[in-house]
Amino acid sequence: MSPRRVRFSPTDAPEAAELIPSIDPVVFSVQLVDGGSEEVDLSDLGLPRLVRPLARGMASKATKEKGHRRRDAVRMHVKLLREFVAFTGAALADMGETLGPDDLEPELLDAFATLLTARHPEGSGRPKALMRHLTRFLKAAEELGHAQFETDFRRRLEQAWERDPRRPLNSYPFPVFDALEAAARADVGLVRDRILEGERVAATGRDPEVHGWDRYEDVLWYIANRGPLRPEHLTWKIKAMGGIGKLNAQLFLTTADVVRFQILLGCQTGLEPECVGELKTDCLINPARGFVSVKYLKRRAHGDWNKTIRVRDGGNLRTPGGVLRLAMRLGQRARDALGTDEMWVVSNLATGNHDRIFGLHKNMPSTRYRRIFLSEHGLDSLLDHDGGPLRSVDLRRLRKTFKSKQYLRSGGVLPDFASGHTPQVAGRHYADIEAHEEIHDSAIEAGLGQALAVALPAPVVLDDDGRRLDDGTEELPSHVVADALSGATDVWLSSCKNFFNSPWAAKKGTACPVPPWVCLECPNAVFTTRHLPSVLSVLETIERQREEFATAEWHVRFGLAHERITTGVLNRFTSRQIATARAIAECDGARLALPNVFMETIR
Repeated sequence: MSPRRVRFSPTDAPEAAELIPSIDPVVFSVQLVDGGSEEVDLSDLGLPRLVRPLARGMASKATKEKGHRRRDAVRMHVKLLREFVAFTGAALADMGETLGPDDLEPELLDAFATLLTARHPEGSGRPKALMRHLTRFLKAAEELGHAQFETDFRRRLEQAWERDPRRPLNSYPFPVFDALEAAARADVGLVRDRILEGERVAATGRDPEVHGWDRYEDVLWYIANRGPLRPEHLTWKIKAMGGIGKLNAQLFLTTADVVRFQILLGCQTGLEPECVGELKTDCLINPARGFVSVKYLKRRAHGDWNKTIRVRDGGNLRTPGGVLRLAMRLGQRARDALGTDEMWVVSNLATGNHDRIFGLHKNMPSTRYRRIFLSEHGLDSLLDHDGGPLRSVDLRRLRKTFKSKQYLRSGGVLPDFASGHTPQVAGRHYADIEAHEEIHDSAIEAGLGQALAVALPAPVVLDDDGRRLDDGTEELPSHVVADALSGATDVWLSSCKNFFNSPWAAKKGTACPVPPWVCLECPNAVFTTRHLPSVLSVLETIERQREEFATAEWHVRFGLAHERITTGVLNRFTSRQIATARAIAECDGARLALPNVFMETIR
């Protein structure tokens, strides 16, 4: 009897499984980014009218954002929902099982936030981060139509628990950054020499279990072929050779070595410290024309973890590609023993075990290793921006400094600088830092100066023969020059081209309505050596006002007049002419001084 063949119509075929199945009972499965799954069961909470919308909101976020599909993130979110439901149930116990989203009030959110804050150290950002997650789940539930909140509660959700508007972390001074990079590069070179020399010596050795443990090269042979020494190998002979830690380090990377690599790569690439830590051995792709791409995982990039960066490649330690290839080569023996493709595997100096030191749920190297690095190179004597000594190597600040250099090279043009970020993030976190304050202030000052130069032409200055000393190209009529030299049109500080054609007059043909000190800003003004005593007297009065006003207020009142005198008039005359005019002004004493009441109106 032949086997029966059964055919199914396409409509009978099972549908592809969803990332998160539909939730009727509050039990569902989240497909994780690593290929596994996490079962979520909230059925024991009760309060189904409240729990189901929250669970749907959490599930909705997990389908849209990779960051919500990490196992640790799912468990954290479930714990948060459980705590909120338990807190709400206790606070509104009189509602019983009928408690639903429409019963929530703004005060409830604030009280829950206060509870979270009390559980964490003062100044911790964790409570606000948890509240942001909770409000996102509540908003998602309403957007999906599974919840309907009262107006006041919805308004409180919109007033999200945003991050504190703190000033971003500052960069290092460039000399400090360059010194850190040079020291790390030198240390990586020593690590290379140590391990390659250890391999060379090990190749000349023999099995010490057969020939004895007396010879150094035989011990290295054992480490190279059988694995690191362990505490049971510690004998007086091994101690005499330096101990198991020192011997293992001849062929394996240590945590201190990896710290040097991490600092060097941070200086050369500007990658986030956690991204450097999670590099794999297949991270280098598409090498061409002296460059190579580094692919890495950025878990903080919501929904888009996989990133690449193009870096220089070569056969030396001045290129990130060369440094990464060297790290792969020196760490290969440990990775083979552990059976992993993670870049950073080290030998524990105490136990001889191979350890992963980066990534999720793994211990990051402590700052102690970075302090030792500073001390070994005498870098702790370098001065930071605040004038204090360099205390430790903050890997985040290395990234800030790398970005700072990029920012300055781009001339502050955000679209050219914002590589790997939105312009908003690049501007907020990497451009608006304390190290750039002086540059930004100078740029603003220069821009205002340029705008002012367009709106306010430089003063007209003539020598004693009527020739132009300023940079203006306009040819003055002969009678204007003659009047200026003779004093026929003097208005105290200068001569006037046309007293009845003033840019300050409301009606053409009427006399100039402004007092004489406004001549400093007037395009009609013409200055010669005859006017220098009066100009110097005004300058002296302005300088005296520095003692009367705060710096900012002095600049508001007298800054423009001071600049017009010093850069627009005085710098056009010789030092001999100015000295003569000053002597004349001092001889006349108070007669040329400008009364303080007049100075009040200079702006």
